[in-house]
Amino acid sequence: MGDYVELPGVRTWYETDGAGDPLLLLHGGLCTNETWEAQRADLAANFRVLLPERRGHGHTPDVDGPLSYQDMADDTVAFIERVVGGPAHLVGWSDGGVVALLVAIARPDLVRKVVAIGANFLPSPESGAAPEMLDRIAPDAPDLTMFREAYEAVSPDGAAHWPVVVGKLAAMFRTEPNIRTEDLAGITAPTLVLAGDDDMVTLEHTIALYRAIPGAQLAVVPGTSHALLMEKPNEVNRIILDFLTKEPIHTLLPLWRSPAVTTAGTGGSTPVDATRPRA
Repeated sequence: MGDYVELPGVRTWYETDGAGDPLLLLHGGLCTNETWEAQRADLAANFRVLLPERRGHGHTPDVDGPLSYQDMADDTVAFIERVVGGPAHLVGWSDGGVVALLVAIARPDLVRKVVAIGANFLPSPESGAAPEMLDRIAPDAPDLTMFREAYEAVSPDGAAHWPVVVGKLAAMFRTEPNIRTEDLAGITAPTLVLAGDDDMVTLEHTIALYRAIPGAQLAVVPGTSHALLMEKPNEVNRIILDFLTKEPIHTLLPLWRSPAVTTAGTGGSTPVDATRPRA
């Protein structure tokens, strides 16, 4: 089921599924909610899943001016306040993962746990495994055919607006995000950093993200790319559900995560040993 909600920044389309604690699924750039087809049923069996489509994506119209991660994060905060009415788990892929991190930084009171999948905290030229791919982002690029067809099928702005959205996102990818490690270090929500072993984001950058967030967990899925959601959905879903539904175990030989780290998983604070090193 889908509906619109009037937010301060943009009239936003969202879908809901399942019952239980609220969980937002935040799709990637140039994508629609179809991204989550392989995850939706498993997650909806355990949570009330909400799937907002961000400005300029899917059923949600574009807005005047450039697109930015901060504006999309602000939209997500407004969505949680208006539709959810309290803290929620955030599961974001790619651009959606960036948005989830920004929301966790700005509004810890609205975030229970975070799963950031294939996410970066610096722009693609600094974090991407193949920065030259930016030069191939064009409205008629063969690699974008699937995304273009999904957009044209549902966008209220019409098929002719596709080149505008592609241009805005390509410009954003070159200069954003720019999240300081000091801000990542302030994230209090239990966080899982998840990536493919052949991801578009370099493993080095993924590890830097993991190390910058106190008490974070890291999972790298072997034999997958940036599209790990579709390539190994059963394994990805199991990792996500284990993280969201289970308390962390007490590891026998902790090095990076101090024994003083505790994660209640309720949206509260995460006490961290002040001596813990950071990236």
